[in-house]
Amino acid sequence: MIAVGLPLSILGSLLHWPVVMMFIIYSLTIVALASYMGRATESIAVHTGPRVGGLINATFGNAVELIIAFFALKAGLITVVLASLTGSVLGNLLLVMGLSFFVGGLKFKRQKFNVFDARHNSGLLVFAVLVAFVIPEVFAQEMNDTKTFALSVGISIILILLYLAALFFKLVTHRGVYQSIEAGGGHSGEEHETAEWGKKKAILILLLATLAVAYVSESLVHTFEEVGEAFGWSELFIGVIVVAIVGNAAEHASAIIMAYKNKMDIAVEIAVGSTLQIAMFVAPILVLISIFFEKQMALVFTVPELIAMVTAVLLAIAISNDGETNWFEGATILAAYLIMGIGFFLL
Repeated sequence: MIAVGLPLSILGSLLHWPVVMMFIIYSLTIVALASYMGRATESIAVHTGPRVGGLINATFGNAVELIIAFFALKAGLITVVLASLTGSVLGNLLLVMGLSFFVGGLKFKRQKFNVFDARHNSGLLVFAVLVAFVIPEVFAQEMNDTKTFALSVGISIILILLYLAALFFKLVTHRGVYQSIEAGGGHSGEEHETAEWGKKKAILILLLATLAVAYVSESLVHTFEEVGEAFGWSELFIGVIVVAIVGNAAEHASAIIMAYKNKMDIAVEIAVGSTLQIAMFVAPILVLISIFFEKQMALVFTVPELIAMVTAVLLAIAISNDGETNWFEGATILAAYLIMGIGFFLL
């Protein structure tokens, strides 16, 4: 796909092919590039060990969303950026987790994962979404734009520091402390993994794929307005559904494959870990980057976005906190995603 997608992306932008056609080419090319980035980070993780590997995965896990959001921010599309952050939270917690539980549940009647990790992540999810996203919305009602942005910057710095502390907690001070004895196939597979590529090759592929994603993402962002008009999509819908799915596609596939192999610890970590990265690292970084742009981005979401994210967090916690799952729980989470998707489409 990359061999075809990249040349077509370059050729199409030079020859000014129809915007809708280019939107599809750019999106498919980014999905293909993201899968290579995922494979490269996995190979590097195998070579460097779980601690460094975990840090690399944390850094590059949401690189595609960060790059797309960066160019959208640069273009002044604040609504699309905030909507794509909302979409990433909903996509990971509802679509990815729902599909993982559903697909895995069709093959295995009961699937278990680390209940300690689930409870630890629950607290962070409540903090990252309910505290850090809802509080600015509440206080912003009584503030002007300058004060709202100052509040957003303060919250962003706190979020990034806590996220780094969470990584340090998980990868260094408490690594392995809460390993589940009855992990149901969640941990054993990781220790015997062999790398797909050598270390140098994996690093080279990761860097080249990241540069290619940056190039294609900048072009993709410029198609949003015309594509929205052509299909009758709002900026909110493009951000929440389209950009979020394109940016997360490779990660989505990885989680579902892991669930089908009964490696539920990894599947849940991809879904929840990626949500935490978005809320505690990607969103704050974008707020800080926006200081240098013409339009600053405050961490203030619309009411539908906030309610959707809060509902997703509460549903995910309610279903995952017992450390086991089945296909019906997956179907329930997917149903919630579909309801929200219809809502955002009609807004």
